Amino acid sequence: MKEILIRQKQVLFFIIAGGLSAIVEIGSFKIFSTYLPHFFVRETNFYGIHYPLSNVFSTSCGIITNYFLSIWFVFERGKHSKRKEFAYFMVVSFFSTLLSLGFFQIFYSFIFKDNINLFFYTLSPEMISKIAAILLVSILNYSIKKKVIFNG
Repeated sequence: MKEILIRQKQVLFFIIAGGLSAIVEIGSFKIFSTYLPHFFVRETNFYGIHYPLSNVFSTSCGIITNYFLSIWFVFERGKHSKRKEFAYFMVVSFFSTLLSLGFFQIFYSFIFKDNINLFFYTLSPEMISKIAAILLVSILNYSIKKKVIFNG
């Protein structure tokens, strides 16, 4: 019974840490996707890749936020040294970033074509695509980080 409660607490904290990291990632994506096109004209469509720098920079912000929230609140330290643990976290995050970028391109190019009006805010297709990509990749991230990095 105690194991189940600890596991549920860990999942809840992972969701909270992930939610906060997603807020950082989505917020920074909004900032980058708004201002980077003023400096890099091809940012909105770089040979068919939409918002590549905005995605990479915002995802990096989210990853760093998630790493610190994960080690402080979600997972107990595993059998790895801090350096090795961080390296594994970054490798998993690198592949997660590639996966997230791929999902973003698919969603933005083929699925989400119109704005969604939430009465108090309108979500653009790029924001909807970013949110959907984050949600998909976060499920995979939890499993890998728990089993491989933090030995849970």
